Amino acid sequence: MTMNTYNILKSIVVLLSFLLATGVFLWRAYPQLWTKLRQSQSTPRFGQWWERIKGLIVYVGAQLRLFRFRVPGTAHFFIFWGFLFLSLTILQAILEGLLAFVNPHFVIPLIGEFGPLALIQDVIALCVAVAVVYGMYMRLVVDPERYKGSHKSQGVMVLSFILTIVLSLLVMNGSRINLGEDELSAWRPISALVGSIFGGASDQTQIVIGEIAYWIHLGVVLLFLTELPEGKHFHVVTSIPAVLLRNLEPRGRLAPASTFDGHAGVGKVEQFRWRQLLDAYTCTECGRCQDMCPAYFSGLPLSPKLLMMDMRNNLKHPSVALVPDAITDKVLWSCTTCYSCDQECPLFIEHVSPIVDMRRHLVDQGSMDKMLQDALANLGRYGNSFGQSDRMRAKWTQGVQPAVKDARREEVEYLWFVGDYASYSATLTEVTRRTADVFQKIGLSFGILFDAERNAGNDVRRVGEEGLFEMLVDKNKQAFAKAKFQTIITTDPHTYNTLKNEYPEMGAVLHYAELLDQMIVSGKIKFSKKLGYKVTYHDPCYLGRYNGIYDAPRRVLEATGCEVVEMPRNRDRAFCCGAGGGRIWMDEKDVKDRPSESRVREAALTGVQTFVVACPKDLTMFKDAVKTTGNEQTLVVKDLIELVAEAL
Repeated sequence: MTMNTYNILKSIVVLLSFLLATGVFLWRAYPQLWTKLRQSQSTPRFGQWWERIKGLIVYVGAQLRLFRFRVPGTAHFFIFWGFLFLSLTILQAILEGLLAFVNPHFVIPLIGEFGPLALIQDVIALCVAVAVVYGMYMRLVVDPERYKGSHKSQGVMVLSFILTIVLSLLVMNGSRINLGEDELSAWRPISALVGSIFGGASDQTQIVIGEIAYWIHLGVVLLFLTELPEGKHFHVVTSIPAVLLRNLEPRGRLAPASTFDGHAGVGKVEQFRWRQLLDAYTCTECGRCQDMCPAYFSGLPLSPKLLMMDMRNNLKHPSVALVPDAITDKVLWSCTTCYSCDQECPLFIEHVSPIVDMRRHLVDQGSMDKMLQDALANLGRYGNSFGQSDRMRAKWTQGVQPAVKDARREEVEYLWFVGDYASYSATLTEVTRRTADVFQKIGLSFGILFDAERNAGNDVRRVGEEGLFEMLVDKNKQAFAKAKFQTIITTDPHTYNTLKNEYPEMGAVLHYAELLDQMIVSGKIKFSKKLGYKVTYHDPCYLGRYNGIYDAPRRVLEATGCEVVEMPRNRDRAFCCGAGGGRIWMDEKDVKDRPSESRVREAALTGVQTFVVACPKDLTMFKDAVKTTGNEQTLVVKDLIELVAEAL
């Protein structure tokens, strides 16, 4: 066969292969991105486009969230940018093949003649190869827990594809350098080095090596294209729209419940909004969410990663009902709604929101454990989960001097929304009184709603009881309307979150750590002594991850003269206490290692004597965990307000 005949055949084969691969890709991708998503529910219109475009630059371009796992993040950064830079070499290979019958040495004008670009591509190819080898090492040798349940063979296959693509490119360039056909050979030191391995071969052998490398290079690229829609690497296509169209609402604000034929919640996959289902396609199965999930850590059946994979499988093959067949009740009730999964995902995949949507379906069907059912019944009847009379809500105020004001009867600057646990829990009564004492000592004009206050509804909503949540909101709004105040303060981060983000037109809402911090900075609070304690501080999920309040409580601690020793998991990676999402009202019989106990053991390792919290539920959970872990003699759990009171 003459070279002219070969070049004609080359163009024909490349054309047919390219058309076939593109056709297979579209045939596989179209029903997923168009047919399947169109069968789901509509999504509200998107706005804030400048913020969305900035997100593409920061989170797709700079891959910022990936660097939360530094070494894997760096490896992925090179693979991602390698893909972008080397896509030009793939385009070159395709055009070179298509035009071989007229010009077997075709080079893309300007792009293929620019030396610095050739150097970047050459170096990037080496970096990608190293990153891919590291990725294979992680999957085949290290095999961390976060990969459990992922499609390992698929990941290894794709990494093999990428490695083959870059190595074949270097071999192809090396052979052409050896033949003197590459005018940019001086700009391709890595390719030249690879070419030197077979540099002593004859010209005919060099041509054969180069052509074999070409066909391998292009063949694997086209095979990769056909496989993209079938696995986790479909995120190559969906990640850009997923990040661009990410949820920009406040983290602590859930979307209202959807209803279908008079029933609330999502029981079938097509009842999700199409934007939620795009997340299922975008999941890369990296397991970062699983690695941070307190439910998974404690032995419960929830893995946020597997949840997304199950949603994706059910979307592709809806042979069984989504809930409770593809995703079981136990999986959904395991979630603490701590937001660790959403926080950790590099592509802003939402896990908490669809879990709540499916919980709404379970609540509608009456599928929940007895303890939770009783708590919701109490909340509906009494406005609190303790089943206590509303007249008992302010019993803790008895003996407090001067008497706590009733904000419904006299005007105050701050309305203190006390919350259920601080109001009713006997173990927290002293701390609640201490809080009132501190407020009075610092000259705060404050009052409470007494028997008119109801549970704010944050956890009620996250359990999935939307109707009860709306009822509680309505009751509280009626009480607010009767009170005269300027700002709401609360000691409960769960209450803080829902009042701030989910109650309409509430005005200013402050967590007491924010208020104390502001008054310390302004000089309105001056401490009479420095405590000199070494303490560690636990970031509540609904104060930290949901609302970004990390520094205020730490500044308050430092102002009291305490030295804050951080636990390994702190700030936006703080480990959940296990109480959120209604879990505090549920049976823990299936929990192998309670999150609160794990957190206490972590705190004990810091060597401090005081574990500081800023949430009534945390105080409840951790005081119990200190006892059950045997740390009662070495670690004292205190509310932030107790240290403030002591320093005053």
